Amino acid sequence: MPLYEYKCRECGVRFEYRQHISEAPLKLCPECGGEVYRLIQPVGVIFKGAGFYVTDHRSKSSTTAPGNNTKSEEKSAKSSSDSGKSSGEGGDSGK
Repeated sequence: MPLYEYKCRECGVRFEYRQHISEAPLKLCPECGGEVYRLIQPVGVIFKGAGFYVTDHRSKSSTTAPGNNTKSEEKSAKSSSDSGKSSGEGGDSGK
């Protein structure tokens, strides 16, 4: 069951009250009988795992998509085209 914090509008006393989530909020202060309201509390969120913070680093495998190795493909295509040109030029010069 959740623990709710209330504050009295008249005397200013703050108190916690454990109640079921479906129960109606309290309306009267236990100290003075004045009107109370529920305080909103921050929620503690814990992110586990890598990739949630700016200082985290992704693994190298996740940064490159399959088939996006443009630098290595350009080098291999360039070297194969260069080797074809050099062998073809030598045969034409003899005629």
